[in-house]
Amino acid sequence: MPALIVLILVVLIALGFLNSVFWVGAAVLAFGLMYYGRGGTRHEGFGTDPDYRDYRAYRDRRDRWDRRYRRQRQSRWSRQARRDERDHG
Repeated sequence: MPALIVLILVVLIALGFLNSVFWVGAAVLAFGLMYYGRGGTRHEGFGTDPDYRDYRAYRDRRDRWDRRYRRQRQSRWSRQARRDERDHG
């Protein structure tokens, strides 16, 4: 099976010199081979590891918290900076 796919890829590359549409076909086939693995076996994809899913959920919660409280922290920091400048400046 892999030999047949490689043969098709070589034929598409050779035909690409006649018509550029075959270059696109060869590129799509090469991308499919590299993305899905040799022999057409499909992998699970990025982000299916349970540890990574937990990390992604944690990161999303942290980002939501940061977006929610960023304005309050910035205003507090600004007030503190003005006080510091007034008192020590």
